[in-house]
Amino acid sequence: MKTMKKVFMTAMAVMMAASMAACGDSASDSSGSSSGVKIGLHYELTGAVADYGTAELKGSQLAIKHANEAGGNYIEVVYDNKSDTTESVTLAAQLASDGVVGVVGPATSGASAASYQILNDAKITVVSPSATAINQTLNPTSGEVYDYVFRICFEDSYQGAAMAQYAIDTLGKAKAIVYADNASDYAKGLADAFNAQFKKLGGTIVATDYYSAGDTDFNSVLTKFKDMDFDVLYIPGYYNEAGLIIKQAREMGIDCEIIGPDGFDSESLIDLAGASNLNKVYYTTAYTTVGASPALQAFIDAYKAEYNEEPGMFAALAYDSTNLLIQAIEKAGSTDPEAVRNAVESINFDGVTGSFSFDDTHTPIKSVLVVTLVDGVQGDAVAVSPDVD
Repeated sequence: MKTMKKVFMTAMAVMMAASMAACGDSASDSSGSSSGVKIGLHYELTGAVADYGTAELKGSQLAIKHANEAGGNYIEVVYDNKSDTTESVTLAAQLASDGVVGVVGPATSGASAASYQILNDAKITVVSPSATAINQTLNPTSGEVYDYVFRICFEDSYQGAAMAQYAIDTLGKAKAIVYADNASDYAKGLADAFNAQFKKLGGTIVATDYYSAGDTDFNSVLTKFKDMDFDVLYIPGYYNEAGLIIKQAREMGIDCEIIGPDGFDSESLIDLAGASNLNKVYYTTAYTTVGASPALQAFIDAYKAEYNEEPGMFAALAYDSTNLLIQAIEKAGSTDPEAVRNAVESINFDGVTGSFSFDDTHTPIKSVLVVTLVDGVQGDAVAVSPDVD
């Protein structure tokens, strides 16, 4: 990996930032600075999935702090979309009006998709840390790739297939139940990909059932599952419901392997499920601290020093997304929208969540990690590259 110094800023970027400040591109930040290069941070800071957005804001702010300590002059413009897609549309328009050079966020696919058309039309580069939905970077009307939209996470179709491959090849499981959110595109994309790959590899989907976001009592459906012949339970969803499903499943004696997506990656999963219930639990992720490299350990140490907590996947993805945008501005030597966008598209990025370049859909080419939980703590990590068409 590149050294942390190299990731953050070069002397050319310092000179560039100074020249841009002279041109009058200004905003105010908490330190009282009145001029600099504005970066929009658009996250779910309250509402149903605030854990994700709060972690990503911390990752982004740490990246900007490091860049500024290295001589840059970046100003964060922070907005809370309240975990609401309608609010996300409103804030996208506000960010365009604010004159930001680029936007990092939101954390979730729905809120991200709602913001893309406005920001793309305004020629503002968007880097999505964790918008994993299938075809997320494509305009739903034309089917063409948004010129100014990029993401640094893998697609749900890929992580769903990876978990199916892991369940059969590594765990040796062949009979799965899928229990999914009935109204989430995230859950649907994951479930469809998992089902297709699991059956392709010779597995059987014993049953599929659904819950609704906000549900808290899953005992009726789990009781039905308990009487079925299956050896693995796949829960494609977010930590909010997954934690309670795992807790209630374990309490009624369902002791099989439980597997899930990157939506499991939250400290709240432990709070909801209980650490003792988080054994024989596995999930896909883009980041792990297991076997950390020196560069990754430097990020972990800096994050802990700043926030007095361990960074999770969402913080790390946002840290990389923000650094990628800063590097692109540096590479472009300008805040010209097309120059920044072109620099992002052509970048070969080396960050704490891995090294990658972008494919023709502005999605990174990278492996999926599957982590094992032991009493709620990551105990192992395996890279999986599913055999998909």
